[in-house]
Amino acid sequence: MKIINLLAFLITVAALTITSCSTEWKGLKASLPDIGEKADGVYRGEYNVSGTPVKVKLDVVLTNQTITSIKIVEHVCSPIGKKAEKITETIISKQTLDVDAVSGATGSSVGILKAVEKALQ
Repeated sequence: MKIINLLAFLITVAALTITSCSTEWKGLKASLPDIGEKADGVYRGEYNVSGTPVKVKLDVVLTNQTITSIKIVEHVCSPIGKKAEKITETIISKQTLDVDAVSGATGSSVGILKAVEKALQ
């Protein structure tokens, strides 16, 4: 039992070390570019969150200058980071990138928001 507890502790420490290597991404904000002149179509965006293993690649679908779909093509992250993917629903419903990060998955939330921003630039 002591070995299992020690192993669990070491895994937790390793995970915290990996996800907190850098905090420079915590101040990043994404803003929706002007899409009033964008043609209907699929736009690809990618973003690597500096100092973390988080990497996002996604496709944003625009119809009549409205975000109608966001499909995550690739999302490299921890298992907890996967829960950030639901932020795409909020982006679509509110039509903005000025949304709250998903609690516990801030790095992945930032990666998704910045990838959408890059797709629509």
